[in-house]
Amino acid sequence: MKKNPIMIAGISLVALLAAGCNTVEGAGQDVEATGEAIEESAEEAGA
Repeated sequence: MKKNPIMIAGISLVALLAAGCNTVEGAGQDVEATGEAIEESAEEAGA
């Protein structure tokens, strides 16, 4: 069977997107933690 380059590219793209989900989730957690730290600092400063 001949390999279809479009199908191979599509499968590769899906694999990359699936792997990227963990990265995006981790980045979201980092942003949330940063926001909480800023909020705590502002409260301590009396803002």
